[in-house]
Amino acid sequence: MEELLIVTTGGTIDKVYFDDKSDFQVGEPQIGRILQELEVAFRFRVIPILRKDSLHLTDDDRALIRATVAAQPTRHVLITHGTDSMVETACALEGLDRTIVLTGALNPARFRGSDAEFNIGTAVGAVQSLPTGTWIAMNGRIWDPRKVRKNVEANRFEAAG
Repeated sequence: MEELLIVTTGGTIDKVYFDDKSDFQVGEPQIGRILQELEVAFRFRVIPILRKDSLHLTDDDRALIRATVAAQPTRHVLITHGTDSMVETACALEGLDRTIVLTGALNPARFRGSDAEFNIGTAVGAVQSLPTGTWIAMNGRIWDPRKVRKNVEANRFEAAG
């Protein structure tokens, strides 16, 4: 892998808590900071394109994500994304001649005990070793987006069907 392209779209992984509003909002992308702190041994470039909760992503947003990935020469792409509509976006990216892995977090990256770093690590390993295609890295597993769903009640990804 010469370089890893990282496209950020928002989601829980980038959420921050605002005390004065008693609310969570999507903040700055966290993945670049996380990878720098871990002193990874590969080059990466971050393109932040959206700061949305994935429940608010539209078909136009998915088209923008697809166009952004397609416009870059990089073969290995990691996308940080909210978990609620990650499967839908992954399916919208199928057919691109790249290895694309989507990941996110069930708890904000800034929170102690967040799954963000673990999911990012899983996604980085996956994007380097998987064949061309679109994949989801969550809960320590690599998923085919057509065969996975988010179980909202259990707050985890699981096999669909």
